[in-house]
Amino acid sequence: MRYFLISLSAIFLFTACSGKKYFEPEDVSSNIELNKESMSSSITSMNKIGATLDNKKVITAQGISSFELPEKFDFLNVSADGKIIATNYINKILIGNEERIVKDVVVAASLKDNKLALVYSNNTIELIDIKTNKTLYKEYLPISLANDTRITNPYFMGNLILFPTLNGKVIIVSALTNESIRNISVDPDSEFNNIISLNVIDGSQTLIVASPNKVVSISSKEIITKNYEVRDIIVNKEDVYIATIDGQIIKLTPSLVEVTKKKYKYAKIHALGFSDSLYAVESQGYLINLNHDFTDDRIYKFSFDNKERMIAIGNKIYFDSKYITLP
Repeated sequence: MRYFLISLSAIFLFTACSGKKYFEPEDVSSNIELNKESMSSSITSMNKIGATLDNKKVITAQGISSFELPEKFDFLNVSADGKIIATNYINKILIGNEERIVKDVVVAASLKDNKLALVYSNNTIELIDIKTNKTLYKEYLPISLANDTRITNPYFMGNLILFPTLNGKVIIVSALTNESIRNISVDPDSEFNNIISLNVIDGSQTLIVASPNKVVSISSKEIITKNYEVRDIIVNKEDVYIATIDGQIIKLTPSLVEVTKKKYKYAKIHALGFSDSLYAVESQGYLINLNHDFTDDRIYKFSFDNKERMIAIGNKIYFDSKYITLP
């Protein structure tokens, strides 16, 4: 009987593995120049806008830093005047070369005009004047027990400070009065619902906010919400691009009207990047390139270890201890 159960378990395991589906494009091109550049170390932590390497150098939109963070600190953000903000995930943050003691674990931070906006791991948000060390605003929000690792930073938008919370909300605070003026629920009900992306489209003064399950467009005229299971989201000029868990790549307007979309069967998109056109990295070792209106796509072989960390910033894709510049 014991041997029968072992054999039966093996059959079920084999059936489950053999039934797993993978993205297998029919037409794969090799006509692309993808020169891999080596980094001095591999990625150990990252968020939407940057990463920390094992040797404590950081990756930002400006590329790989020449300096190194102190031990046990990880990159969070870049201040308005170009200073790196980092956290030790215990009781300190780093702003440039200055270490500051904080009251709890900081998971997101932004700095502009001496105003430091913080999001703590217990979902408390705080605004501090770093000149006087005075708390200008603080709010204790419900603790979020389960979070997507893609935590995004507060955003300074004119005279407003947007705090993306860990429980699916955006708290808008006036930088003039230091008071909360609006509370927007993006995704209050899902299990993983922290804000993973927050972008402003300058031309239409529209805020694009995403949780793992929803995308919200916020303008002076309206708030529009759409349900998407988001693998990645980027904004390029006036266009919003989303990759979903079920292999779709979707182009939307600032008001979330779907312009065009394309589905890749069984595809698992790791990251979206943009050069002169849109690129998507697929987990089985492919790079998908789509033209402006998605009427033409090309799929290239792109070998990488899909278990390693990967981040796309602009036209560069960083993975493990290498990176490429999109053509």
